[in-house]
Amino acid sequence: MRQRPGTAWAAPALAFFAVFAVAPLALVAVLSFTAWNGLGSPQWAGTANWTRMGQDAALPGSLRLSLILTAAAWCVQTPISLLLGVWAAGRGRGRAALSAVFFVPLLMSNAAVALLWQSLLDPNFGLADLVGPLLLARDGDILGEPSRALAAVVLVVSWQFVPFHVLLYQAGARQIPAVLYDAAAIDGAGRVRRFFSITLPQLRYTVVSSTVLILVGSFTYFETILLMTGGGPGTATRVLPLHMYLTGFSAFEMGYASALAVLLVVVGTALSIVIVRTTGFASMRSRREGL
Repeated sequence: MRQRPGTAWAAPALAFFAVFAVAPLALVAVLSFTAWNGLGSPQWAGTANWTRMGQDAALPGSLRLSLILTAAAWCVQTPISLLLGVWAAGRGRGRAALSAVFFVPLLMSNAAVALLWQSLLDPNFGLADLVGPLLLARDGDILGEPSRALAAVVLVVSWQFVPFHVLLYQAGARQIPAVLYDAAAIDGAGRVRRFFSITLPQLRYTVVSSTVLILVGSFTYFETILLMTGGGPGTATRVLPLHMYLTGFSAFEMGYASALAVLLVVVGTALSIVIVRTTGFASMRSRREGL
């Protein structure tokens, strides 16, 4: 009987995770109980940073915007990624070529994406005249209107990360046995019926994986927002991660920023756990015969 590999095989990965994930998180948790401006030595402040959260007028709005951005990103990215991924899983030179084009935004840096879309959405030129009416923006000034700026951020985030999730669905769709489609075709099932009766159920856990990545990624996303809108106009796009960044590196309140970072981790982790628990993903088992 073949022995299963022991924990020694996982030791390098566990060590890497401990050094670059657990240790920094623990340090941030300690700093959340200090008063520190980024220079000198941190001074112990007890729970002052945590009690300050109840007095921070910008925190509820930032948290609400983060949740809105996360929900909107999921609603936009999931159906588009699912349909494109299933389509790209088919055979053909045309699909392979277009699939390669789809992945171009994923290869660009966040800074490049932010500067590109900032120029394209400029009211004086670019795509403002085309995208503006779709977002009901007056005079094409999308990033200048508080009610439209967040929608523009959702558009940009989705454009950048849909290719990654397309890749997930493409890989998942190609693992579905062709015999299921053959049997459905013999029974007279059409393309739409095969999609909802075979493809979608077989991609259930892929959908869950993609959902967790979208929720956690969108909830902690801020780089493109920082460069594209700076949190404006006003505080219309000041999401929680950006609020944390500006508190730490603009106001130099590293202790309170660390407390916000811990809050961000707790909420993001809670969202992931809820998704995993409610979808049954934690008890996932292989459906292949003999496994």
